[in-house]
Amino acid sequence: MSELLALELLFIGLLGLASLAIAWISGVVVYKLFKGQR
Repeated sequence: MSELLALELLFIGLLGLASLAIAWISGVVVYKLFKGQR
């Protein structure tokens, strides 16, 4: 039971990190696009 819970927490943590990285990269790309238009 505890092993399964640890695996689930690890998976959720990795998923959160991946979504954070994707959001950060897309934010940087949008910022550079807006900065390049001016």
